[in-house]
Amino acid sequence: MKNTVQTILSQKQRGEKITMLTAYDYSTAKLVDESGVNSILVGDSLGMVMLGYENTLSVTMEDMLHHTRAVSRGVKNAFLIADMPFMSYETDPKTALENAGRLIKEGGANAVKLEGGCEVCPQIKAICAASIPVCAHIGMTPQSVNAFGGFKVQGRSEETARKIIDDAKAVEEAGACMVVLECVPRELAAVITQQLSIPTIGIGAGADCDGQVLVYQDMLGMFSDFVPKFAKQYRRVGDIMKEAFGEYINEVRAGQFPAENNSYKLDEKILERIMLR
Repeated sequence: MKNTVQTILSQKQRGEKITMLTAYDYSTAKLVDESGVNSILVGDSLGMVMLGYENTLSVTMEDMLHHTRAVSRGVKNAFLIADMPFMSYETDPKTALENAGRLIKEGGANAVKLEGGCEVCPQIKAICAASIPVCAHIGMTPQSVNAFGGFKVQGRSEETARKIIDDAKAVEEAGACMVVLECVPRELAAVITQQLSIPTIGIGAGADCDGQVLVYQDMLGMFSDFVPKFAKQYRRVGDIMKEAFGEYINEVRAGQFPAENNSYKLDEKILERIMLR
């Protein structure tokens, strides 16, 4: 069954946890979608895990469109959300709407995600007014890494905790259909989840959120440049991949690959005739 804004909202209302994972290409998207996950996020985290950037700030609209198109071709049932990259929405609501529209129309996404609270509510309202679902993102917002002075937990003081609660209520009022809470104390995430009618999706925000999201390279042990505390490694697929690459190299060097069953045959009569020429 296709996951939608309404089915995901119904999960919160029933107390059923929501699952979300990232994907950035067609083949991975197919695997993630077939697993039965509720939502797939084409995150601007692709700048780090796919393109090798230090952070997400260098990711462009063209990057996001390229990867969103690829993922959308592999998704049948998951609710597909695409990140709006840095400076694609901050300047004004008109620009935000135009870029959101591109991710839906050209990229094939079902919704867009943008970072920020009260300060981006005009953009959220404009996008929602065009019937484009918006997932908000508050707490530790990676596009603000320079302002935060690094990837740091947010909301530990009374002042910052109140600001995040205000942001959560503001993005809901502006029309967001769900909100990602990143790197905030579990207790704060629980308070926000109780006070909102829209689903909260946690990443480093504890188990009391309505759902969870992880970068798939983190959960599979495929990305070792930076391993966040909140990322549980369910498998060490990176190690398995390196072992397989090593076996392939050794077999090629030893003349063991390709074997007979990996090769195509030529009819013996044809072989005889071409050998005579």
